[in-house]
Amino acid sequence: MASTSSTTSPDVLTRFLRYVQVDTQSSDEHADHVPSSAIQFDLARLLADELRALGAQNVQVSDHAYVTAHIPASPGAEGRPRLGLIAHLDTTEVVSGFGVRPHVVHYEGGDLVCGIVDGKPVAIGTEKVAALRDLVGEDLVCTDGTTLLGADDKAGIAEIMALVARLSNHPELPHPPLGVCFCPDEEIGHGAELLDIDAFGCSYAYTVDGGPIGELEWECFNASEVTVRFRGYSIHPGDAKDRMVNAGNLFTAFHGLLPAPMRPEHTEGYEGFIHLEGVSATCEHATARYIVRDHDAQKFASKVDLMRRAADFINAQQGEERVTIEVKPQYRNMAEIVAGYPELIDVAKEAFAAAGVEPRVLPIRGGTDGAQLSFRGLPCPNLSTGGYCCHGVNEFIPVRSLVTMVDVLQELVARFA
Repeated sequence: MASTSSTTSPDVLTRFLRYVQVDTQSSDEHADHVPSSAIQFDLARLLADELRALGAQNVQVSDHAYVTAHIPASPGAEGRPRLGLIAHLDTTEVVSGFGVRPHVVHYEGGDLVCGIVDGKPVAIGTEKVAALRDLVGEDLVCTDGTTLLGADDKAGIAEIMALVARLSNHPELPHPPLGVCFCPDEEIGHGAELLDIDAFGCSYAYTVDGGPIGELEWECFNASEVTVRFRGYSIHPGDAKDRMVNAGNLFTAFHGLLPAPMRPEHTEGYEGFIHLEGVSATCEHATARYIVRDHDAQKFASKVDLMRRAADFINAQQGEERVTIEVKPQYRNMAEIVAGYPELIDVAKEAFAAAGVEPRVLPIRGGTDGAQLSFRGLPCPNLSTGGYCCHGVNEFIPVRSLVTMVDVLQELVARFA
């Protein structure tokens, strides 16, 4: 059950509600352009204007929609290395992000009803999200059930911006020089690839792009996108015997060779997966798009090799090459780099604890801009935002998590001062 809340909005909530209503969905179809969708500039320019109003320096929006800014240090900390705080502008295209209508409900237990769509409640219960049992009595920001919410990663943006506002109002709060960056196209694997790290000028950074509050992550998947193409031979069905080769059937045969236990719905923790994202098929041609993920580099390579061997098996059956595979690397496990900077993890743990949050170190079952940045020379663990059920219409975030994460960030930057 849920009822509308009438609580006064804190700054971070006001910002979050404003940002999620700006459509910023990235587009995998146009991944050869950065940003992949021009609408990401709308939020980029809004944030740049707000940063300038808060006294940030060197505020820029690049031709590729990267927002960067520098925040001066508190008195006495000017000589400390600059610390980066990073979040991403885009939301996933898996679920509509146009016309987001967020609202705050006071959760009273049972099913969390986001909205009513076509006369039916859009709801989620404790059998799907056990954490709801601990959120009874909380104010939660939800969608209306027709779109995603966009807490991934506009919650991270709002939390960073609320910190900047707090430091602007209270410049005596201890903090080193800060770099703020909001990147485009994280959801389609592009992320921080075009960030000018030298101009950004940070020695280390944190992405604010995680899930429930307290999550602290420095390991992520190794990741590739795999496109499999199937070439059939079309002929009138009446004349097809021993002649037709149906590309759709080639796909089903290929997919059947990939073990079901390797699908994401059967994996957790450090277990990797092979995930079919989409397929289009006719008798003549079929194309299947997969993503392959694993924290372990050898297991990751074996999954890609398995797909190649499945293609070879079908080609051998056909007596000619009818299945081809294209592998596009996306990112590597940032643990290879961040493991060399244990102090970044220790300081983040201290910051969570100081804000009254128990830190939980977990492997990311996904990607983060920090993976690319770490391998480009900017070690970059990932912090929680507080959100749940991202990439879906049931997405929500507790107001208390938004507020508390600003406190966590304040404690974090103080320790670098």
